[in-house]
Amino acid sequence: MTSTSIILPRAGNRVAGVTLWMMMVLTFVTGVVDAVGFLGLDRVFVGNMTGNIVILGMAVAGADDLPVLGPAIALGTFTLGAFIGGMLLRRRRKVWGGAVSTLLIAGAVVLMLLGVAYVVPGWEDAPALELIASSCTAAAMGAQAAVARSLAVADVTTVVVTSTLTSLASESLVNGGVRGLWNRRFAAIAVIFSGALVGALLLRFFGLAVPLLLAALLTVVVVALGHRLLYAPSKTAVAD
Repeated sequence: MTSTSIILPRAGNRVAGVTLWMMMVLTFVTGVVDAVGFLGLDRVFVGNMTGNIVILGMAVAGADDLPVLGPAIALGTFTLGAFIGGMLLRRRRKVWGGAVSTLLIAGAVVLMLLGVAYVVPGWEDAPALELIASSCTAAAMGAQAAVARSLAVADVTTVVVTSTLTSLASESLVNGGVRGLWNRRFAAIAVIFSGALVGALLLRFFGLAVPLLLAALLTVVVVALGHRLLYAPSKTAVAD
């Protein structure tokens, strides 16, 4: 069995297989930007909203001088991004239409502009930039999560892996033992871990700009490949 056959949902299902790989890349992007948010943007998770809710709960209790404003705004903008994504995608679920490409490319543009902002001399220390970066990145991740939910790749939400880990432990391991580990659930966990690792290393050595620009580039690659390989125009010829 090849590594590809371990990840693909069913042999010969090209569309499902390509979609899965695209979502894995976006999961890596989430790991990168969450590392940037937590380590470089005042301990704000931009993709993992569970983390922000927990931080807010502890912050309200006055624990450890935790931030309130950043996580609260990120939670709101993530929700807004997901809402906008859901509105645009509501008529064509499980299909890579124009709305999918539009939402993802908009997120890539946001990440790219933020990366460029951190390259401009003097901007990095601007008081408002940190809050703008975390809130806008969270909005982009909300839209990305809406895309992943619309495309409905099982066990791959691109933004969280708690349920994936639960499924891996309670189903894959129980039913298949150690051999049951080698599936998309394990891959999603490993990919978001790798993204966080890469994001943290890039942040340490190159600052905020490089990981944000990498996340933007990877998202553009996903859009280009996904739009070319998976795009399904509306039969009515009406724009998505």
